[in-house]
Amino acid sequence: MDGKERNFDAAAATWDENPGRVKMAQDVARAIRETTKPGPETEVLDFGCGTGLLSLALLPGVRSVTAVDSSRGMLDVLDKKIAAQGLAMRTALVDLEKGDKLPGPVDLVTSSMTFHHLRDPVPVLVEMARILRPGGRIAIADLDSDEGKFHDSSEGVFHNGFDRCTMQKYFEAAGFTAVQNRTAAVMHKTGADGKTRTFTIFLMTAQKKA
Repeated sequence: MDGKERNFDAAAATWDENPGRVKMAQDVARAIRETTKPGPETEVLDFGCGTGLLSLALLPGVRSVTAVDSSRGMLDVLDKKIAAQGLAMRTALVDLEKGDKLPGPVDLVTSSMTFHHLRDPVPVLVEMARILRPGGRIAIADLDSDEGKFHDSSEGVFHNGFDRCTMQKYFEAAGFTAVQNRTAAVMHKTGADGKTRTFTIFLMTAQKKA
């Protein structure tokens, strides 16, 4: 973990070409639907949306999805998908480290594979709680502790996955209650050393006090 920011704009054009990444987003979306049970009136904010793999998977069956990311390049790819398919979804360029605020209010905040790129998860969770309506839900998916084996480069990686108990403490520090977790996805990935390893992605959910 070198603390250097990763250039996600440069990676945006080919981001969706990884079939494992696409499948993982679908698995996470399924776990979110099963756990939080969003309905036709649910307004969702997807944080760190990238090219919209999770956002698009969540859109059917909810009222709206607002997809936010700090990478203009990622959002440009998603905006093209939205325009091509005529989707009722909006995007927003948001960089919390620069003082931006998340748009809201919403009923459900989601995020997948973004938190290990955050220096400090707690302020982000506090901001998510701010935009949630009373009784709203949060659903965060990320890597279980991986000993630094998941990423080929440490660029932009501030956490080598998370211990679930530690992540629960982050949630509770931000004021969330009814914290639960489950395994959302399993991913097999071949590293730079040629070895294929199995990684698990957890989904942690919680509720804002009503």
